[in-house]
Amino acid sequence: MDMIISILFLFLLICAIAMSFTKNTLAAVIIFGAFSLAMSVIWIIMESPDLAITEAAVGAGVTGILFYATLKRIDQIDMNAATMTGTATKKLKGNRHEKGKRK
Repeated sequence: MDMIISILFLFLLICAIAMSFTKNTLAAVIIFGAFSLAMSVIWIIMESPDLAITEAAVGAGVTGILFYATLKRIDQIDMNAATMTGTATKKLKGNRHEKGKRK
C-alpha cells in the first residue's frame, strides 16, 4: 500500500510541476483534472470517501468544466481547428482586436 501512495504522491508532484511550466492553458486544465483525480484516489486510500467524492466532483468535474468554458468564452480555444485536427489549439493573439475591426 505504501508503494501505491508513493507513486500517487510522485504523480501529484509531476502534475504540479507540469501545470506550473506549461504554456498551453488547455493542457493546464487537463493536468489540473488529473491532479484532482489522483487526490481523490489518495483520499479513498486514506479511508475518507466523503472527501474523495467531493474532490472528484468539484475538483475534477465542476472546476474543469468551468475552466474549459472560460477558455472557450475568452477565445483561447479554436473549436474549428479542434474538430479538423482532433486537438484544440490556441488562436493567435491580435486577431480579435485588430484596428478598425469589430466582432
